[in-house]
Amino acid sequence: MHEPQAAPFAIAQTEIEAGTVQDISIPVTTMATGLDSHLAIRVLHGKRPGPVVFVSGAIHGDEIIGTAVIQRIAHELDVDDLAGTIMLIPVANIFGFLAHSRYLPDRRDLNRSFPGSAKGSLAGQLANVFFNEVVERADLGIDIHTAAAHRYNLPQIRIAAGNARLVELAMAFGAPVVLESALRDGSLRALAKDKGVDMLLLEAGEALRFDDLSVETGTAGTLRVLAHLGMIAADDGTSEVAVPARANKTQWVRSVRGGVVHMAKTSGDPVREGDLLCSVVGLFGEEAEGVYAPFDGIVIGHATLPVVHQGDALFHIASVTNPERVGERIEDITEAILSSEPEGFAEALLDEDEVL
Repeated sequence: MHEPQAAPFAIAQTEIEAGTVQDISIPVTTMATGLDSHLAIRVLHGKRPGPVVFVSGAIHGDEIIGTAVIQRIAHELDVDDLAGTIMLIPVANIFGFLAHSRYLPDRRDLNRSFPGSAKGSLAGQLANVFFNEVVERADLGIDIHTAAAHRYNLPQIRIAAGNARLVELAMAFGAPVVLESALRDGSLRALAKDKGVDMLLLEAGEALRFDDLSVETGTAGTLRVLAHLGMIAADDGTSEVAVPARANKTQWVRSVRGGVVHMAKTSGDPVREGDLLCSVVGLFGEEAEGVYAPFDGIVIGHATLPVVHQGDALFHIASVTNPERVGERIEDITEAILSSEPEGFAEALLDEDEVL
């Protein structure tokens, strides 16, 4: 008996035949030069029917870990062995990407501009194209972000609260921590949920930087999700992973004074309530004041710039049980990556630039 053949996949007035790969360039708007800007998408359309999944990076133009992850995935996937369809978008916000900026030239945040409008602002036009051509065709999206400049995020998956399927997929992804939270108005995830499209959001690393832990976690996790969905065969190198810690409460801990920070903890470290996170001293090293953990948990983000004002956000902590056990798993993950060759829920979580 022959396996069923997938029908052609339609996108941007183009039909892609089953078992083929095609790069699509979708016009977005006209720039000041008079030239068109485009959204670049690689479509891998498998021979066999299956889910439609998109993987996107750089919705915030300076958050480029997703670009590196998608480059790796593009070389890992073989369309001849694929069931379903994968859309790879290495740079969603090409304007911010070229300018090394989170925002578009109109100073708008693409991830606060959905669903957008074909006759709206620059951000609105891009959001409209992305939604109509990508999101509306998908069953699942994996959107990859990083912390802002001068902050670092431990790789973590964020999902909408109360969605059992997303919990299953997030656990399959295998990032060290899974956070469940409410969604923010105008965000890609909020719009996708309204349209019945599930979304995994990976936060990992730092803006304008690549690091092995983030790239490896994003690549292996995405491949595990595709295998979990039956789109690709499970690989021995990506199929097994320690069970992630789950959390629905996080808190930013702020500097108690202005000055210079001396770190005692960093992302991935387990903490108990009252543990010293850092000391902040004056310009001559005087009048040190400690910053302490507000509860038991794991550090999932930290500031990397040691010069701070009073009230600056320094540590992002997720409340988890058995934080030492989680910390040991993170150390194991880090050691494995560094020893190999590179290849009722909480309120909505703030994006890094919104931690003011």
